[in-house]
Amino acid sequence: MKNTSRFADIEAARTAVNLALPFIEKTLERPGVSARKVLHVVVLDPAATCDCSNFEEALLYEHSVGDRHNWDADYAAFARDKARLSWRHQMGSRHLIHMEPHRLSLSDTLLWGSVWLDGIVVAASGAMPAWDEAFSLCVAGNLRAIALERSTGMPIAKSQGD
Repeated sequence: MKNTSRFADIEAARTAVNLALPFIEKTLERPGVSARKVLHVVVLDPAATCDCSNFEEALLYEHSVGDRHNWDADYAAFARDKARLSWRHQMGSRHLIHMEPHRLSLSDTLLWGSVWLDGIVVAASGAMPAWDEAFSLCVAGNLRAIALERSTGMPIAKSQGD
């Protein structure tokens, strides 16, 4: 049986991505961030672990930004590969690739841009690696806040516009 998160479900993941979209879309327009102005984001189920789930079962939510006709590579596959790396090693792909490369197998990607935040794995691909990581971190932070909010039954904070 597949493990699924009680508080970080598909709706929470969708909301986490949607909250990050204004930042992502505006940043993709900046020169040097993404040549194609596209991005693919992958969010894994925080309750799905390597010992109890396969990677496909761990996939919780995916979202593409920008026109997929502008893709010059399979950014969805790249994002999934980055997510798989962080999920398996329980760390961000930048740290793994640059600080612990001895842990990489021949089939592992050498692309980075995924994060592992308190068990939440998010990966992005389509921008420069530092921006893929920043977008991933934003979505992961949003998902963590949503899960915490749900677990307490109370909003963490409200903006003045609410």
